[in-house]
Amino acid sequence: MQLHTASRVSCGRDLNCVPEVADTLAAVAKLGFDFLCMPLFHARFRREFELAPANSRSGAHTRSDLLLCGRDWNTLIVGKLSQWIDADSEIETERRNSEAALAQELNFSAYLGLPVFMIPLKGPHCANLARLLLNHIHTGHHTSNFWIRVPLMASEDMREDLIENEPSTCVDDTSVDEKTWSWWHSFRTLCDYNKRVSIEVAADMPSDAVIDKWLGEPIKAAILPTSIFLTNKKGFPVLSKAHQRIIFSLFKLEAQFIFTGTTRHTEKNFQSYLQYLEYLNQNRPAPNSYELFAKGYEDYLQSPLQPLMDNLESQTYEVFEKDPIKYSQYQQAVYKCLLDRVPEDQKDTNVQVLMVLGAGRGPLVNASLRAARQADRKLKVYAVEKNPNAVITLENWRFEEWGDQVTVVSCDMRDWAAPEKADIIVSELLGSFGDNELSPECLDGAQHFLKDDGVSIPSSYTSFLAPLSSSKLYNEVRGCRERDKDPECHFETPYVVRLHNFHQLAEPKACFTFRHPTTDMNNNRYQCLRFSVGCNSVLHGFAGYFETTLYKDVTLSIKPATHSPGMFSWFPILFPLKQPISISRDEDVAVRFWRCNNGKKVLFKQAWTITCTQSVLLL
Repeated sequence: MQLHTASRVSCGRDLNCVPEVADTLAAVAKLGFDFLCMPLFHARFRREFELAPANSRSGAHTRSDLLLCGRDWNTLIVGKLSQWIDADSEIETERRNSEAALAQELNFSAYLGLPVFMIPLKGPHCANLARLLLNHIHTGHHTSNFWIRVPLMASEDMREDLIENEPSTCVDDTSVDEKTWSWWHSFRTLCDYNKRVSIEVAADMPSDAVIDKWLGEPIKAAILPTSIFLTNKKGFPVLSKAHQRIIFSLFKLEAQFIFTGTTRHTEKNFQSYLQYLEYLNQNRPAPNSYELFAKGYEDYLQSPLQPLMDNLESQTYEVFEKDPIKYSQYQQAVYKCLLDRVPEDQKDTNVQVLMVLGAGRGPLVNASLRAARQADRKLKVYAVEKNPNAVITLENWRFEEWGDQVTVVSCDMRDWAAPEKADIIVSELLGSFGDNELSPECLDGAQHFLKDDGVSIPSSYTSFLAPLSSSKLYNEVRGCRERDKDPECHFETPYVVRLHNFHQLAEPKACFTFRHPTTDMNNNRYQCLRFSVGCNSVLHGFAGYFETTLYKDVTLSIKPATHSPGMFSWFPILFPLKQPISISRDEDVAVRFWRCNNGKKVLFKQAWTITCTQSVLLL
């Protein structure tokens, strides 16, 4: 296993009682914690706002804000809601009293300028709590964030027979291990999808499928009770393999960790817990080249490139040219094609004509020339490029390296009158969804100068779709509002995105396939795909991928199961939904996808219908 230097994990200490806030903050900082989670009001101080005379009690309800400087409140303290508050109580006086206490604590948190306020979710009945919190967010002039504390499993479903060092178990009862997720889903839906969730990891864990579903939620922090730690032979706290797996996944989401409970390893101080977590962080597998390249682009929405409409910048070409896999595969495809087309006894007389359509700054030309040298075959190359700025680079390549073996053509491939027909056409016109950058239209328009027995590289490509759930991506799209534009227009646009904080609900299925050369110039397509999700979830959109066959067995793919190792030229594409759709485990998702071309001008249009028993949405 290769190791890498990871950034330090941010950890906090959770306490239910803090007699002296300044001393306690100093103590937890000395142990190595970065912040302190604490109640703002005494845990046993149940304020009365309804009944006299208690509702008019004089005196301060909690400690003074002067005990810490403003910067410490702003950066080192996470507030916690008092446990006794139940805004959804069926007892009216208790509910009304809780509403007033909740408002008091939320307002005091905003007054202190706390970065985060933590609210526990105790059960499925949370509508009033969600209403009050949303009203506080919309009416207050503050920038507070809220972490909703949700356990992975409800306390009544936890095992009670755990013994020291017994391996943790995963529960297979879907109705049980999805229970708390349904609490969270109801709450975040009522709260308009803009909350952060903090999950509590407990000794019993749900199934892997449910954990994957949680990892698609916007997790900001994870609470680690000391009770889940085992003891190794040297007396140090460690976690089970099952817990380690979820911790590694949380590292990727850059979640913060909060330790709660007293030390259960009396011979070791609390630092041993922090040291163990940091040990896991430093010993996680090193990121691969794709992950290194994508660092900083996780869940960042980008508009797909439109090379037919726009001339790309030099830096854009440079990024794609750094891909270590794509051009080596193109070279291998041209190499095999040349060996098939030119017998050994004709290698000195048979000159193959190869046309690079969309030559950019020349990487495909160089790959083709390397393939010719590798195969010991003769090659004549036309480098066709419409971008006049990139043509300057091509002309310099020809002058300094290529010579007369390469002819540079400054022209749109669809308008070019080729002086001769090609044996091989090479192009890299594929988008994240295969055909979304109009490769079929471009190659169909250029097919007339390909010989009857000519070869197109790539020879075919297939797009794939998969349903996904991601509150993070839904909120990112929803936040893309612009002045003078319909607020929902951004949901009608696909986005290229490095999918990170998401849950794929089913395996991708093939959508559209195109082959070149072809006698069928109709590029309209329609496909209906049906997915079995198998768990309660929420649908936020579809992820798009593609696979392409360059030549025979030489392929490229961004589909997760067959992804070309180390290739980073393409991120997946996202087709978002305007409104999330709740799905039950016994329901299927049916998606209908159209690709339309009106025959006069090139159009690329996606539309779909989602059928989930009672919900039909046409976009």
